[in-house]
Amino acid sequence: MSQHSIQLRRLSAIAFTAALLAFTLAKPLVAQEKRAPQTAGVDNTKMGPYRALAQLAVAASQKGDHAGAATLAKILERTWDKAEDYGGDTALSKTNHAVYEQVDKAMDQFITLFLEHQTSAPDAAKLKAAYTQYLEKLKLAD
Repeated sequence: MSQHSIQLRRLSAIAFTAALLAFTLAKPLVAQEKRAPQTAGVDNTKMGPYRALAQLAVAASQKGDHAGAATLAKILERTWDKAEDYGGDTALSKTNHAVYEQVDKAMDQFITLFLEHQTSAPDAAKLKAAYTQYLEKLKLAD
C-alpha cells in the first residue's frame, strides 16, 4: 500500500469518527426543549393544571361540545382565581403580581371566547390566537 493510500484511510477514519461524534453530541442538544415531567398528561408544574384545563376546553370545542368547553373554561377561571389570586402567600398575585396580571388578562381573553359561545363554535382564528397567547403567558409563571 502506498503512503498516499494510508494517509487517505487515516483521514477518512478521522472524518468518519468526527462526524459520528458530532452527530452523537448534537442529537441531545436538539432534543433539549424543556419538557416538564407529567402525570396522566398534566405537567407537574405550578401552571400545569391550568394548561391542562385549557387544552381540555379547546379539545371539547373542537369536538363540537361547546357547552362542555364553556364549563371547563369556567372551572379554569374559578380554579385560577381561588389559587392564584386569593391563595395565600404562594399565590402568583402575591409572589409576582406583574406576571399574574399578564396571565390573568390572557386567560380572561381565552375563556371569554367559550363563555360567549356556549351553543356555537368560537371563531377558530381568534381561539387559536387567544390559546397561544395564554400558553405563552403561563410559561412566564412556571
